[in-house]
Amino acid sequence: MGDSKGETKTLYRAVVHGAAELPAVFIESYSEDFKDKDRYFGERVSNGAFRELLERLRQQLREADADPLDGETDALNKKVIDKLLLEGKPEQAGLILSAIEEFANNLAKAAHSLLRLKSWADVSRIVVGGGFRESRVGELVVGRAGVLLKAKHPEVDIQPIRFHPDEAGLLGCAHLAPSWIFKGHDCLIAVDIGGSNFRCGLVELNLEKSPTLAAATVLKSRLWRHADEEPDRESATRTLGKMIDDLLEYGSKKNKRIAPFIGMGCPGTVLEDGKLKGGILNLPGNWGAKNFNLVDRVREMIPTIDKQDTIVALHNDAVVQGLSELPFMQDAPKWAVLTIGTGLGNACFRNKTNG
Repeated sequence: MGDSKGETKTLYRAVVHGAAELPAVFIESYSEDFKDKDRYFGERVSNGAFRELLERLRQQLREADADPLDGETDALNKKVIDKLLLEGKPEQAGLILSAIEEFANNLAKAAHSLLRLKSWADVSRIVVGGGFRESRVGELVVGRAGVLLKAKHPEVDIQPIRFHPDEAGLLGCAHLAPSWIFKGHDCLIAVDIGGSNFRCGLVELNLEKSPTLAAATVLKSRLWRHADEEPDRESATRTLGKMIDDLLEYGSKKNKRIAPFIGMGCPGTVLEDGKLKGGILNLPGNWGAKNFNLVDRVREMIPTIDKQDTIVALHNDAVVQGLSELPFMQDAPKWAVLTIGTGLGNACFRNKTNG
């Protein structure tokens, strides 16, 4: 941590949210809005889009009385679909493989469209995260999309994000902080705000193992599925504050030295003052209102950590999830992330160490 309270207050005022420049990387772009013909790719590459695609294929088979699956498509969760793919009857696995093929085509087309943008020029690696990636179906989609993409972009590799998506969205928060803030501390608080869930984590830095944060781990996390409760904005933010308080208490009991820093990822465009616009329709309440500032609200609830003023840094959730890969991307001067969840997130990075 800094040598004086004055240093902390200076940074407190100077933090730029949604920053284009972070300590170790430049953010070339994020949340690019792009279409294929008259439909946004976010409508074609998402958890919901895969289910729509599977339902459409099933409907075609129902007309011939040949649907091999039982029950409603919406009731088939990722574990069930994975099991049908690996252990089901050949016709069941074949149907799911058909959905994988079409969905992978859509993902490859989305990546191709992004690679044609000026901000994505010279990208050599794309990692795919988001909740969809954690299933075997998701992994196969990424693998097949990689094969398809090679036909047009032989220089680009596409691969699943290495960490579990739930943890990647927390681990990336450590890369939002200036390195000096870690001095004398073991952990920091990370927050991943999604269209269905809030997730908070106590991230252990393990800097003695790796100064690049390659060994950082999620020591403890809390999850709240707000989509099941449909709360208003005020009760949602209060719950968020309680989740953070619980982690601070847990860290204290474990004698962890927690940095006075909260890193946060959130959907949409993040303005310099911490306000939000666009891409936030699935959050509980109106998070884009002029009288609401998420950063200020978190500071009100958590004014100090370890008796020091709390510093909050907020960025787009796809950016933060992508940052979890930063320690492993030093051989790729320019790289990117796609996150498949409620929608399709995207971000493009350029490493400072590679010019």
